[in-house]
Amino acid sequence: MGQLWNELAKKLAERWLTLLVLPGALYLAVAVSAHVLRQEHALDLGYLSRHITSYAKNPAIGTAGGQVVVLIAVSIGAAAFGLAAQALGALVERLALAANWHTWPNPLRYLAAFWVAIRQRRWDRADTNYRSQYAAARAPDPSRRPSPILLSVAEHRRTRIAVDRPERPTWTGDRIHAAAIRLDRDHHLDLATVWPCVWLILPDTGRTEIIQARTALSRAATLGAWAALYAPLAWWWWPAAPLAGVISLMARHRIRATTSVYADLLEAATRLHAVTLSQTLGINHTGPLTDHLGDTLTVHLTPRASSG
Repeated sequence: MGQLWNELAKKLAERWLTLLVLPGALYLAVAVSAHVLRQEHALDLGYLSRHITSYAKNPAIGTAGGQVVVLIAVSIGAAAFGLAAQALGALVERLALAANWHTWPNPLRYLAAFWVAIRQRRWDRADTNYRSQYAAARAPDPSRRPSPILLSVAEHRRTRIAVDRPERPTWTGDRIHAAAIRLDRDHHLDLATVWPCVWLILPDTGRTEIIQARTALSRAATLGAWAALYAPLAWWWWPAAPLAGVISLMARHRIRATTSVYADLLEAATRLHAVTLSQTLGINHTGPLTDHLGDTLTVHLTPRASSG
């Protein structure tokens, strides 16, 4: 038991160091640089070095006790900023997925609805172009078929807006929603209703993959939160602005990539285990997943309204 607790404490310490302290320590270093250099000496590394050296020569810091106090203070400060980034990351994730954008307060809800309408019009035009290219690519006469590159470009332009017709103000939100749309369209399955039960019967390997994908999405959102924390430092030190910009671009790319993986896993797990779920519930069905089984599962798992 003692070895188990030691191993658990070691893993917790590693996660605390990796997720909170190290990113927070980097942020503290940039914040201190911004405080010392300001706009007047933005890129003067010699000026920064002289100030740090003068701080290090302080007699209070030169003692062992002083160094311990500084180390503890830096660790606590770094952890505090790490916790702040994680809390802000939850907000970034909520905005990125935009699952409940209809409940946002105005003017956010109005702006979101306006942007959804714009995205829908853009997607409809891209979809029309893709369908025309697809039809041309299936022409009976091969000589009349356009280059396959045109079809690939048309598909890319449509997917860049959304995988399916947009219903949320963000690409990542629509990517998750597309899994629910396709399951409903292909098999009459309501993902929100069926998924909790599918999750309970998943094998350990499937759960592990989905948990890892979900964790990666949360970490990508936390990276976006760090970009938001770095941005205000540009008021005192302009190099913080391009740093925040680079981090935000990295966060955007990672949020999209991890969301796509997570959505694919949700859809695949539901398609693979819907029949197994029906057998667990005692529903008489043989063969692959069908529209009838999808309707049956959705109705069976939908909570009934109270008659009282």
